[in-house]
Amino acid sequence: MHSIVLVDDHAIVREGFKRLIELEPDLDVIAECRCADDAVEAVTQWLPDLVALDLSLPDGSGLPLIEHLLSVAPQTRIVVLSMHDGEPYISEAMRRGASGYVTKGVAPEELVAGLRAVMNGESFLSSDIRKRRAERPGDALDPIHRLTAREREVFLLLAAGRAPKQVAAELGIGQKTVYIHRASVMGKLGAGSELELYRIASERSLLPAA
Repeated sequence: MHSIVLVDDHAIVREGFKRLIELEPDLDVIAECRCADDAVEAVTQWLPDLVALDLSLPDGSGLPLIEHLLSVAPQTRIVVLSMHDGEPYISEAMRRGASGYVTKGVAPEELVAGLRAVMNGESFLSSDIRKRRAERPGDALDPIHRLTAREREVFLLLAAGRAPKQVAAELGIGQKTVYIHRASVMGKLGAGSELELYRIASERSLLPAA
């Protein structure tokens, strides 16, 4: 029997997903959570095989929660269930450790298919995402995808309000290097200030909840 924790702030949505999942004889929803704090508590207590996670929660974005849950229970796999069907949500969720991403606009059966694929060690994207990516291989990429891994780190720290000196200390690089990366990030994102970096990150729910 595979244990699953459902995380969604809408009780009706949770109930619908639960009924669908529990039609499967080997799947068991062991906990339902409406917010990030509840999810952390449930995952810490139960160490489930899988978490089905909404990204829009009343106490913050589900994106940083992905990493938090995996730090608590590294063996747990995470499938995102979201109304957000575009970038950068999908790539960011997968980068942070999610194994699957299912939009709420697809047929309910795809949720079960996604859960099973992920529990078998595969990655899974719902059919609408796969179709869009096939039609637009480059996904007309959000400029954030033009950032290197290091530029992304600098971008997120600056957007979170860190001073360049703090960024340098956290990343273990020179302050001059931070300024070089900052200039590149601002150029690629078309930003003129740290405030605009904050806006860009905030609009995409890339910042941890306060």
